[in-house]
Amino acid sequence: MEDVLFQPTFVTWVLIVFGAVTLTPLILAQLIILTKPHSQLAKDILVAKGEIWRDKTHFRSALGFAWADWILLVPITIIGSVGVILGYAWGYVFWGAAGSISLYTNIVLWFMEREYVYPSRGALSYYTYYWGFFVYWGALALVYSAMRLGGIDL
Repeated sequence: MEDVLFQPTFVTWVLIVFGAVTLTPLILAQLIILTKPHSQLAKDILVAKGEIWRDKTHFRSALGFAWADWILLVPITIIGSVGVILGYAWGYVFWGAAGSISLYTNIVLWFMEREYVYPSRGALSYYTYYWGFFVYWGALALVYSAMRLGGIDL
């Protein structure tokens, strides 16, 4: 049985670049908390320069999300992106899974972190990089994957 190829479109490349720009700084910051969890550098990057964790739950949730992202989201996103670039249907399946994870995680973070992050960063930063881009990429990757697998080209 031959694999159906989905040639990457302009929209595909936009989503690849948007995902890379959105996720790369996060996964690099998470790498710091995974390798040096109690360091000041981890606190400076993940909380704010010179700040400390609000409580043990704040630290544990950040560490847990870092592990979950590195175990699940990072490999699924990379594998999916390679598959999408090569034009394979399985790439879009992985991308849809990555989009679902990103969307789910950031809906949870809306309730957990908004009261702390929004006031300290402001509306523009919050609704773009600190929270919004992860929701936007997740929703777009999920919908776009479903559309491509359903035979709709954009």
